[in-house]
Amino acid sequence: MNYDNLRGQVANVKPHYQPSAQSLRLIILLILVMGVTPSPALTAGCPERCVCDDQLVVQCAGQHLTAFPTDLPLATRQLIISNNRIVELPPLQLNYLSDLVYLDCSNNSLTEIFMSTFGNLGKLAYLDLSFNTLTRIEARTFGPLSSLVMLRMTDNPGLSYIHPDAFARNSALQVLDVSRNNLTVFNISSLIALPTLRSVGLSGNSWSCDCDNEDLCLWVHIEAFKFQDEGQTVCHGPPDLQGQRLGELGLQLRSRCHQGLGSWDYLFFLAIGFVIFAAGTVSAWAIGVVIVLYERYVKKKSEQMDPDDEVEQDAGPGTGGGGDHHANPRGNGDMKNTGHMVV
Repeated sequence: MNYDNLRGQVANVKPHYQPSAQSLRLIILLILVMGVTPSPALTAGCPERCVCDDQLVVQCAGQHLTAFPTDLPLATRQLIISNNRIVELPPLQLNYLSDLVYLDCSNNSLTEIFMSTFGNLGKLAYLDLSFNTLTRIEARTFGPLSSLVMLRMTDNPGLSYIHPDAFARNSALQVLDVSRNNLTVFNISSLIALPTLRSVGLSGNSWSCDCDNEDLCLWVHIEAFKFQDEGQTVCHGPPDLQGQRLGELGLQLRSRCHQGLGSWDYLFFLAIGFVIFAAGTVSAWAIGVVIVLYERYVKKKSEQMDPDDEVEQDAGPGTGGGGDHHANPRGNGDMKNTGHMVV
């Protein structure tokens, strides 16, 4: 056997692993040159001075932040920015977080919540705005939060007004806590219509126990089981009712506020009187029209019957007399003729 020829053939054979290695190097080179576009949650990174984990939780609490954190992962589901000095929640940045379900903004310096702040947060279930400097809550502030289950808005010393329709669209709301604010009057028209509401916190406010809060006091009295701090929900005024629980005054305010007639009551009775007067007038006019039409009908009917009666009366006796007048001569003649014939 010619070993030299065999060695030459073996040398000319390329190893099978070389093409695979070259392909691998080519792929690595393409990755390094062109790059691969990862998901938005990965490219956004994590904000400075915040901690992000694999569970899509961004923790920025207690970092002395004065502005809302930027470069948040778009897939963030929990955002905790409590214990900072943030003065505003920018709607544009916040509404990019459409998957957010938990937002803790407590213990900051928020002064106002805009109507567009939560415009794209339809999945948000928990919201904490406690320990801020809010002063007013307008009608559509929480409107987009259709999945909101728990809202904590306690310890805002300047919060003195909540619009009656502020919670009208939060049909999933179960827990609402507005304790330790500066509320004196609270219109509950939208709250009592929420089907799932089971817990309300009202203590620590300067409630005015007068007729403006009659419905609130009566609600606390009837559904006391919803108010876990009902014992601490007391009146701040008037002086003779100061310190008394709202639930105890429900029926008392009901009787006190409805002793006399108010301006709306007088307007109601005036409207009822006008309606009755108008109905009576229309009824009397309709009856009068019917009577006049009936009398005209009877008169016309009688006028049609009178000429027929006169014709019958004139024709009846004349015809009978004439008949007798012509019959008698004919009869006498007959009798004469008969007698003549007999003779």
